[in-house]
Amino acid sequence: MNIILNWNIFENTKILIVYAFVLVGYIGLLGLYGCASVEAPQDLIAGSASPSKTHQDKLTSPPPPEVHQDRLAKEARNRAELWSRLEVGAAPPAARQDTLAIYADKSTISPANKPAPAFAITPSRSQTTTDTSSQPKPQFNTENYRRIYENEFVKVTDNPRSTFSIDVDTAAYSNMRRFLTNNRLPPADAIRIEELINYFSYNYPQPQANRPFSLNTERAICPWNPKHQLLLIGLQGKNIPKENLPPANLVFLVDVSGSMSDPNKLPLVQQGLTLLNRELRPQDRVSLVVYAGSARVVLPPTPGNATQTIRAAINQLEAGGSTAGGAGIQLAYDLAKKNFRPNGNNRVILATDGDFNVGISSEGELVRLIEAKREEGIFLTVLGFGSGNYQDTKMEQLANKGNGNYAYIDNLREAKKVLVSQFSGTLFTIAKDVKLQIEFNPQHIKSYRLIGYENRKLQAEDFQDDKKDAGELGAGHQVTAFYELIPTGQQDQSDADRPTLLPLRYQTNQQSAQATSAEILTLHLRYKQPNATKSVLWSNPITNILKPLDQASENFTFAAAVAEFGLLLRKSRFVGQGNFEQVLNLARRSKGQDPHGDRAEFIRLVKQAQLITSTQE
Repeated sequence: MNIILNWNIFENTKILIVYAFVLVGYIGLLGLYGCASVEAPQDLIAGSASPSKTHQDKLTSPPPPEVHQDRLAKEARNRAELWSRLEVGAAPPAARQDTLAIYADKSTISPANKPAPAFAITPSRSQTTTDTSSQPKPQFNTENYRRIYENEFVKVTDNPRSTFSIDVDTAAYSNMRRFLTNNRLPPADAIRIEELINYFSYNYPQPQANRPFSLNTERAICPWNPKHQLLLIGLQGKNIPKENLPPANLVFLVDVSGSMSDPNKLPLVQQGLTLLNRELRPQDRVSLVVYAGSARVVLPPTPGNATQTIRAAINQLEAGGSTAGGAGIQLAYDLAKKNFRPNGNNRVILATDGDFNVGISSEGELVRLIEAKREEGIFLTVLGFGSGNYQDTKMEQLANKGNGNYAYIDNLREAKKVLVSQFSGTLFTIAKDVKLQIEFNPQHIKSYRLIGYENRKLQAEDFQDDKKDAGELGAGHQVTAFYELIPTGQQDQSDADRPTLLPLRYQTNQQSAQATSAEILTLHLRYKQPNATKSVLWSNPITNILKPLDQASENFTFAAAVAEFGLLLRKSRFVGQGNFEQVLNLARRSKGQDPHGDRAEFIRLVKQAQLITSTQE
């Protein structure tokens, strides 16, 4: 009997040894797959001192001889099948997982964005002694930026009109700063030059009479191509004191999904909303909606001076779950409509990384929803946060279609700028559907190129169409745009780069009497009052004198430096003789008073980009 018992122990010991080798093999596969895992029983994990009592009982209590022989034969077949699968790198099918049940009893969920193997094993937390806190985690970058096709030079005799919608967004600048701060150059398509230029304040005069904004123009020699000219067009929105703003109906829509758990996401959102909380007035109403796996109301409409109640609702937010962005937007709009203020500012303020993956998630569906709500008088402001999975394309489009603005918040200082310093402009629109159309005089201008605004260009006939959506201007906001001009008579490489058109057979271009005047162009603007459906036309011929670059204003010189910096970051083929040193020289001499330090920071970022670029050459 002792001989039989010893033989059984010997045979079972061999089986355990084989299982141990299988376990080691699958741990190796786990290193390759890096995903789904299951926990092994504690008695077979590397580092265990001895088998558990359960397995000790099995070893000392042999089964009847016929059962034992059948089991040995079955296990031998299973081991052979397992080893054959291990040799070719295949995981056992679900139907055969019972074969390994002796040392695997639990599976865990694999990380998102990576397919899990059918079967894998990791030690249980209670038994492992390896410190993995310092081991790097796999990083998945799913940031998304829309492809930008830069505007080309256009011949005036072929197309004398240029039409575009204004844009007061600033997200591209703070997002660019995030990349440079992390010692990386931003992707070219993350650089929307108009958003870099519009990040800064310029010394434009306040509007006169009943105009919601003033119009400012200036023309000087182009820094990166002295044979060309630069035309600056600047709009200055009317400043309105906070106490004179109409009552606000604000619904904060906060993404609290698992992707928002990083310190530069939900915690930064909470800090920003806490700063804004102090700016609200008793006549304002604020609500708070959150969404993760589902959407819910955290704070019903509450008076703006109920500071402690609002702050308590903000502080209780925690991140976790999937991202039902569509459901959250729908609920926020429903709440805004339910508490609509007929003569007030009704707005949803979305704070997210843009990574929607549950519910209404396609851009088309979201855009149609937001377009319908803007017609009801409820606008949308979008605040972007975070990195790694940041969905810039989606959020920019949502803000554009929602009659709102789009900002990226990378630190608490930026949160204060957007939600406190620019509170009036961010939350109150003074003119909507603002369009510009410039008609160039071929007597003076041969070709032109709009710098930036690639996704804001309109057809010439859209200018007269009041149904065509365009950009909005908030109280105190500014808009700056540049055209690069090639004067008539100037031979330029752009002529060789541009294909020519066949001559017209049935008509010719005839110049009017005004073509021989001093007018270089006529600037037309259309805009609507916030609650109007019919636009107002404003036309202004431009005859300003061409200035040497060193005589241009601080406004012009600094904005030109920012534009040139954007061309360098985009590696634009239109950058000509542009370089970082020239950008620095222009920015330093036009820094001005700089009360908030934004221009000084720009100079530091240019130096940083120059340094990073030098390491890649």
